Amino acid sequence: MIDIVTEVYYYLRVHRVKDNGLIFRLHALTTVLILTFSFIISSKLVVGNPIECLHTRDIPVEAFNAYCWIHSTYLITGAMLEATGAYKNMVAPGVVSSFENLQLDRLHRLGNDSMPSFGRKIRHVKYYQWVVFVLIFQAILFYTPRWLWKGWEGGKIHALMMDLDIGLCSEVEKKQKKKMLLDYLWENLRYHNWWAYRYYLCEVLALLNVVGQMFLMNRFFDGAFLTFGIDVLRFLESDQEDRVDPMIYVFPRMTKCTFYKYGVSGEVERHDAVCILPLNVVNEKIYVFLWFWFLFLGVLSFMTVLYRIIIIFSPRTRVYLLRLRFRLVRREAVETIVRRSKVGDWFLLYMLGENLDTVIYRDVMHELANKLASRHHHSVPGIKGELQEA
Repeated sequence: MIDIVTEVYYYLRVHRVKDNGLIFRLHALTTVLILTFSFIISSKLVVGNPIECLHTRDIPVEAFNAYCWIHSTYLITGAMLEATGAYKNMVAPGVVSSFENLQLDRLHRLGNDSMPSFGRKIRHVKYYQWVVFVLIFQAILFYTPRWLWKGWEGGKIHALMMDLDIGLCSEVEKKQKKKMLLDYLWENLRYHNWWAYRYYLCEVLALLNVVGQMFLMNRFFDGAFLTFGIDVLRFLESDQEDRVDPMIYVFPRMTKCTFYKYGVSGEVERHDAVCILPLNVVNEKIYVFLWFWFLFLGVLSFMTVLYRIIIIFSPRTRVYLLRLRFRLVRREAVETIVRRSKVGDWFLLYMLGENLDTVIYRDVMHELANKLASRHHHSVPGIKGELQEA
């Protein structure tokens, strides 16, 4: 885990080599955020003990707290809405005395329709001991697409740069390096598709990761996460006396716990306690943020995948993007290169343009275009004379 954090730290720093796009950077940032959240939750300096149960002194406090933390606590789901008025002695949403709950349940079974059937509807709250581990697992998943691309990229961009991003080397050295770069591009033209498609595959995996994690969180929180952010916004805009606070429903601050032990006569004794979960005050804020952040990442990742599909099937778009990003390169040169190469070559040239000195990149593109045109017995207008002058 330390290796992942270190790697992400170095990755987020400003690098000379730009071998990835915005999606990978945002996913790496998400990895850092989630690992930070897991550290906050696991630190007792934030909220102290994660659970504190109030009970009789017949049982040691540490034993009762540990039991309720391990075996989960519970709520009466029908008592979540205070405005129903069905529970007169409710200390918190979902927390009601067992006696009153059983009495209401018995009255309902006897046919008293004026009493709501809230009894025995128990929701066990058992996720909290797993939150830290799930967050770490999520962080690993978010870093996986970047890790895959780093292995598949293999340092190609850095090797082809040859310090041409600085542009301050001697003319002889610059000419030699430009020739080496041009020779590589010429000899390996139309052989970069698989390299580019692996990058696009990682972007698809990034999209699937975000969508999959939304459903993972929904399963983790018993079907309450997919609409969690929307429910929070609706609650903020509505009369709070008529709705259950979704943050309290998913992350209750107070629950109940039942502890059984043998008494002095050998009979089983039941001990009920009210448990306070101060950690959920932090959990609810974290997951509200993650809901909106995942939504943002999902939309952006989906748009990126659509953008890649358009690039693959539209050479005209590839010409437009190169012209838009690198204005020093003549349009005739860009059209020649795109027309006589494949999408993988375009992707490599675009990545090189992000890293090379603009003037050097212009010269390389013009020479490559002229070489491609010469192979078909004509030259690119306006470029041949320019190269001779250079």
